[in-house]
Amino acid sequence: MPQNYVPIFIFIAVVAVMIPLPLLLAKLVRPDNPGKEKLMPYECGIDPIDSARGRYTVRYYIVAILFVVFDVETIFLFPWAVKFKALGSFGLIEMLIFLLILVVGYIWVWQKGALECV
Repeated sequence: MPQNYVPIFIFIAVVAVMIPLPLLLAKLVRPDNPGKEKLMPYECGIDPIDSARGRYTVRYYIVAILFVVFDVETIFLFPWAVKFKALGSFGLIEMLIFLLILVVGYIWVWQKGALECV
């Protein structure tokens, strides 16, 4: 019975070596010359000029949520495209209704001004 666990222990040992080894090798190879500019936080090409506790506009979160919603909705197109011939006209009509609902939602969000840049 314990011999069944030997491959698991070997795998754990290999992982325990392979995780720190590249990090250690990278530490030895890379240049280490930190400066004020290199240690400064950097995001989106904009230098931070204010506190990290600043408030964001709600519009930022709305756009992020809309991106996730529409992105997830379009993922449903891939399985349908794979089984397109098997589903026949019923699948086509069903997907057209789905896309119509998606487009109506997109137009509604657009008319509300949620996609406008400030």
